[in-house]
Amino acid sequence: MVWALVPVAGMVVVATAAVLIAVIALKGTAARERAHILRAAAELVRAVRGQR
Repeated sequence: MVWALVPVAGMVVVATAAVLIAVIALKGTAARERAHILRAAAELVRAVRGQR
């Protein structure tokens, strides 16, 4: 039963890290730079999850 929760806990950690990275990176940026930052954060999450 506990081993079934390990992937779920991993996904929660990755999602939380992605949100924190986005919030910290977007603080104090211009509107034109936000798209680049969000795209980089999305690529980072994909790399952590192993899809890239």
